Amino acid sequence: MKNELYFWVERYLFYPNFIQKILSYLLLPFTAIYCVIVFLKRYFAKAEDFGLPIISIGNLIVGGSGKTPFTISLASELQNVAIVLRGYKRESKGLVVVSQYGVITAKLQRSGDEAMLLARSLPKATVIVSENRKQGILKAKELGAKVVLLDDGFSHANIKKFDILIKPAENFSNSFCLPSGPFRESTAYYKKADLLAVEGLDFTRKVEIKNQTDRMVLVTAISKPQRLDRYLPDFIEKVYYPDHYSFSGTELEAILRKYSADSILTTQKDAIKMKQFRIDLSIMELDLILKPYILDVVNRYIEDFDILTP
Repeated sequence: MKNELYFWVERYLFYPNFIQKILSYLLLPFTAIYCVIVFLKRYFAKAEDFGLPIISIGNLIVGGSGKTPFTISLASELQNVAIVLRGYKRESKGLVVVSQYGVITAKLQRSGDEAMLLARSLPKATVIVSENRKQGILKAKELGAKVVLLDDGFSHANIKKFDILIKPAENFSNSFCLPSGPFRESTAYYKKADLLAVEGLDFTRKVEIKNQTDRMVLVTAISKPQRLDRYLPDFIEKVYYPDHYSFSGTELEAILRKYSADSILTTQKDAIKMKQFRIDLSIMELDLILKPYILDVVNRYIEDFDILTP
């Protein structure tokens, strides 16, 4: 029942049917209040300078849009970089250093799946989770980071930073802000970004399935899982769970038996949680290819920041 409600809300936000559209319009007064609060929060925020270049990688919609693979691709090209993120759905509170220069210092339960994927994908970086982003930045600076990548930091107007906004290639049929639609801030804020990265124009995805078998079943717990369809083999069974869901070995084994599958096909983020079980996995390895000018713009910001900082 809980899973069904999650996917109902996801459809309502991104691809509403007729009844859901009516509900969306009925909630517009609350959306107006929400938008005013967001505007006032930004208007009165005073951006704090932490004395090092901070690059925020964010989006305007709820749920996934490619922030994590974008961060991996960008961070792999930078030196002395730390990634600071919230660590959504982790079983810990406060600040946790997940990895330091590639040495993993926390378990999956304390880091969360996204942070652990970053830590394992970036052997030269430092990864920190913290609900308080400012504390995370200060810790990164203490550990010797010269550049900080701030995951999902666009709404944090109280931090001086360079804002990269990721814009999905797909056009959603609902363009309202919460609770009438999927946007956390008005689409007008795309113009506020220091760099707007549009999927398909400014970056592309390349997916390769590793350990592919004859009979696979897709099992994933990511937001808007339908976006995987273009990379999937024909006639594959699909089992979806809510974003950041914690799998059990028993339910994965049951899925294999139900669909008479040789392996479970899943994403890199999901595989982080599944590898603890003795389950044959086929993994969709994603390589996000950035246009060269994106790295040029980021490096120019870092260089200019260093020149202007006394």
